[in-house]
Amino acid sequence: MTSSESTERARNWHFSLFLQEPLTEEQDDVLVGLANFHDGRISLIEGPGYSGFMCIFKAGSLNQAIDDALARFKDFPGVLVRSVELDPIALEANGMATPAVVPAPPPLPV
Repeated sequence: MTSSESTERARNWHFSLFLQEPLTEEQDDVLVGLANFHDGRISLIEGPGYSGFMCIFKAGSLNQAIDDALARFKDFPGVLVRSVELDPIALEANGMATPAVVPAPPPLPV
């Protein structure tokens, strides 16, 4: 087997990362200074009670793309990714019929 046969062809993968908690003002300020979050591959999405990132990463597999995106959070202290999700548009863009994602964990007891 040649090396070209053993490696997967890179392509763009679409997915979203949702955070455990919405970003605080302090975390938002830190985000502005993180170059890894300003290259066009990962974009902040926010709504009432949540923060997340819409991602488009080039990789040989969806797992590799997710690993690349998650690696950026090592420089973003106090921010925890709760789930990786594929909405219907991402599924279509990825050429997938069903989601292959890490589901959100059950809520923590209060």
